[in-house]
Amino acid sequence: MNAFKQVEAIVDKNSSVSTMIKKTESHQEWWGRLLYDTLWFLSRTFAVSLFGFRLGRLERLPESGGLVVLSSHQSHLDPLLLGLAIDRRLSSLARSSLFTFGPFARAIAALGAVPIDRNASTVTAMRTVIQRLRKGAAVIVFPEGTRTASGQLGEMKNGFALLAKRAGVPIVPVAIVGAYECWPRSRLVPRPGRIRLEFGAVITAEEVDSLSESQLAERCIRSLQILDKNARSTQRGQVRH
Repeated sequence: MNAFKQVEAIVDKNSSVSTMIKKTESHQEWWGRLLYDTLWFLSRTFAVSLFGFRLGRLERLPESGGLVVLSSHQSHLDPLLLGLAIDRRLSSLARSSLFTFGPFARAIAALGAVPIDRNASTVTAMRTVIQRLRKGAAVIVFPEGTRTASGQLGEMKNGFALLAKRAGVPIVPVAIVGAYECWPRSRLVPRPGRIRLEFGAVITAEEVDSLSESQLAERCIRSLQILDKNARSTQRGQVRH
């Protein structure tokens, strides 16, 4: 942790990503909220009718303050589905190159996207997310790093544990099942199907602080595995044990 602090302290605060973050925040004004709410309503109607969108949730999520939404990653639909399932605005990580396309850049900035430069150092990328979390944002993190190629849970990286501990925020694990069948990596457009999101218990900021990074990562990964299994059982109409 001390090494991370030392490296973080010397990262150039005037980097292109930092400048981009300031620009994206300036676009999250009233029209951004209006755009988000309008798209939410239209997308929710679309998701329920086309994908049989269903939720399984144990408890209410924190209504404010930083939050890591730790989710399995099945398709391009995932950020949209998570945004529909959670009653607060979410921020997603997006390639910084996407913020160079004029009106599109302004739109995704208004919707809360966080620019990440994949060519920059890992520390710079992590600092970007930590800043957003500390400002009270709910940020989607996919520990698999990329969409599944088979529909099954892939290998998960532990970086999310450091993010949550550095920002001092809670984590909610979420498993998505069915999105792969609706829109796998091999297809250009989605098709109708059944999608289920299964939410686990919130790991509070106090619990995050009390666990080591390895303990926290192990707990979250195990939770995602259980949630994924439960969601698949529900999809098949099986009774959980």
